[in-house]
Amino acid sequence: MHFLIAESETSEQRDERRKRAGRSSGETFAETLSQMVGDARVTRVTPADHDANVLSAEDIELFDAVFVTGSPMHVYEDTPEVRRQIAFMRAVFASGVPAFGSCAGLQLAVAAAGGSVQAMNPRIEAGIARRITATREGLTHPLLEGRPSAWDALAIHTDEVRALPEGSTLLATNGATRVQAAEIRYDRGVFWGVQYHPELAPGEIAVALRAQASALVEQGLACSEAAVDQQARLLDRLQEDPSSRSARWELGLDDECASETCRRRELSNFLANIKHLRDASMRTEDRD
Repeated sequence: MHFLIAESETSEQRDERRKRAGRSSGETFAETLSQMVGDARVTRVTPADHDANVLSAEDIELFDAVFVTGSPMHVYEDTPEVRRQIAFMRAVFASGVPAFGSCAGLQLAVAAAGGSVQAMNPRIEAGIARRITATREGLTHPLLEGRPSAWDALAIHTDEVRALPEGSTLLATNGATRVQAAEIRYDRGVFWGVQYHPELAPGEIAVALRAQASALVEQGLACSEAAVDQQARLLDRLQEDPSSRSARWELGLDDECASETCRRRELSNFLANIKHLRDASMRTEDRD
């Protein structure tokens, strides 16, 4: 299989993340997919960049699936970088190639299909999204197959989906963020997305928490930067030993978030359904 990974970070944001975490969001996604599908080919593109090659729907049709990463980008800001990425996402929908995205990746798909995104302020999810629950539609949707009635997930975001576009299905929600998982159908394409990060490891969330420590204190989520560092230390321990009973107890996590296999469940489900989604797109086109 040949996967296309779209970095939703700008070049500056990619460089900053490499300094903190050792790799960009797209490089993390590529590593995760390589671990899950050992014989897959992966191509990364950077549609936010002013000198990026602009891919048409016909170009994207050559791939089996598209993955859109998270980033600090704000989709509701009318900047050249955002406009270029929304144009890319519309080309993905026009191609009919199934797509998956997390965090800002979900928000890009929402904006490209006609929905809206907003800042969460003063609310925020940083570290772990708690008590995510499937909607009635989500209970039987293949994206969430295997999930229990409620679960926690690694997450860090200050923006959220305000309104899903027409042709969308809300699949999961929680008390902090209404849209935690959704399916979006637009043009010829279908997109499965989550607001949390099944592609990330706990240590990467720990790096992000440390980078935003002062902001988390200012927003009242933590009482001090030392408290943020303590949370990050626990996530580092979980990274080093996913079975650590003490780290799980102090973080309040079970297998759904602590176990790598469970944490990646949405990605696994998407990978298992790529052929079905692609075939369904072609059948729809034939009927049209």
